[in-house]
Amino acid sequence: MSEKNNPFNILGSDQVPEEGGQAISQAPAGSNINEKIDGLIGSSDIFLFMKGNPEMPQCGFSANVIGMLNSVGAKYKTFDILSDMDIRQGVKDYKNWPTFPQLYVKGELIGGNDVITELYETGELKGELGLPA
Repeated sequence: MSEKNNPFNILGSDQVPEEGGQAISQAPAGSNINEKIDGLIGSSDIFLFMKGNPEMPQCGFSANVIGMLNSVGAKYKTFDILSDMDIRQGVKDYKNWPTFPQLYVKGELIGGNDVITELYETGELKGELGLPA
């Protein structure tokens, strides 16, 4: 597979984006799972539920979304859904979106890898993230 056709190497090997992600290692306190999820999403204008963390994604789809966020200069926070099975299941149910990663912007679900990739390829990702063009 050539680098040009590799969906997990969207930037090519010669471009290394600045890292803008900050991992949150523990869910905030809350009386129920939705309050905890609300607390995580509310901790940043751009929030990503993913497998792994920005420095070490644990699946290709998470790595792809991290690459795209970094390439547009986004500052964001993440949570590793592999570290907390209650959060993992709760997030699936939260907006009825069964797969990961899941990207939220200002509290609204934008989508997963396929949606983010389409926004990136059409040049709309910065606008969706509220970043200057």
